[in-house]
Amino acid sequence: MILVMTHHFGNQDALGHVMEKRAENAEIHGTDMPGHLNAAFEAGKETAVFLLLAWLFLTFLKIPFEKSAIVLTGMGLGWFIWKSGRNGWLGWVRLERLHRLIEQEKYEIEHHRPQEREELIALYRGKGFEGKLLEDVVDVLMADQDRLLKVMLEEEMGLTLQAYEHPLQQILGTALGCFCSFATIMILFLVFPTYGVLLSSFLVLAIGSALSAARERNRIIPAVIWNLSLATLAFGAAYFLFFILI
Repeated sequence: MILVMTHHFGNQDALGHVMEKRAENAEIHGTDMPGHLNAAFEAGKETAVFLLLAWLFLTFLKIPFEKSAIVLTGMGLGWFIWKSGRNGWLGWVRLERLHRLIEQEKYEIEHHRPQEREELIALYRGKGFEGKLLEDVVDVLMADQDRLLKVMLEEEMGLTLQAYEHPLQQILGTALGCFCSFATIMILFLVFPTYGVLLSSFLVLAIGSALSAARERNRIIPAVIWNLSLATLAFGAAYFLFFILI
């Protein structure tokens, strides 16, 4: 049994094995914000920057207002389809990986129960459980395979199962963010042809950054300043490149 447990953990103890598992899966943790909301805010901000740069290019080419509106509409539609589909696909990829991790952990629970018990002991000893209380907690968890699977996924791998949304929610959130951003920018472009896109893009960025930061309970002003600064830097770089080349 000692040889089997050594093979399962490698050259680590149970607690070291748990820490390694958490590190391996840290990159798939989602934001504290629900995934569809995060997708909506990010899609809205990215749509604003995309249309801003497209408008800048059209302006340097001196494309007439009517044709510019058609081009921006077509590009916005293409971006809407790409961004929504892309986020939906990424949602499927994350779900598939989660399912693989669940199957791997189920296999370990079914075929390496002594090792899983050692991992539980290491985890709950780290939480301050000792002696008979520690043994009782471990015995209760080991007696229910479904509960044990959930505990090992959340405690060993650091996963939050509730954070994984259906890809359709990701698609809907992304689509909503793209549409709201596109509609705002195009309406102001039609009302103020000269600076409508410029003003509305930065307005969408500021509002999206503020709402996103507020939802995550982060500082609003730094979030707005950083996003507007990055957009300004991108706009300035594109402007001077077009100025030199065109």
